[in-house]
Amino acid sequence: MRSAFHLAYNVRNLDEARAFYGDILGCPEGRSADTWVDFNFFGHQISLHIGEPFPVAKTGLVGGIKVPMPHLGVVLELETWKLLADKLQAARVEFLLPPSVRFAGEPGEQWTMFFHDPSGNPIEVKGFADFDGIFAS
Repeated sequence: MRSAFHLAYNVRNLDEARAFYGDILGCPEGRSADTWVDFNFFGHQISLHIGEPFPVAKTGLVGGIKVPMPHLGVVLELETWKLLADKLQAARVEFLLPPSVRFAGEPGEQWTMFFHDPSGNPIEVKGFADFDGIFAS
């Protein structure tokens, strides 16, 4: 079965969103109208609409670190993750959680980073050296 998720959420400014998702994250732009724009978010469809973003709070506790909830995320192969981390650092994106490894040497070992888009929507990007470990327990 082939599938991709679709997620629609609010941003305050479409021009800022285009610059961030398109130029910084490298997500190709899809269809759009005056009040929304679609992006190919690493193989998945996100639709960004003008409006007030979800309220978020650091209520998620993962590996002893409080993370913002709700948040959008994607899992990438580790080499792709490293390239994106370098690109975000070069663009001087401010990290909530800088690129780092979590659960080192354990099942589910992963690299992760958290940051906000220009509207304050939190995004987590994970990197796995072995995709079979994504659901390891």
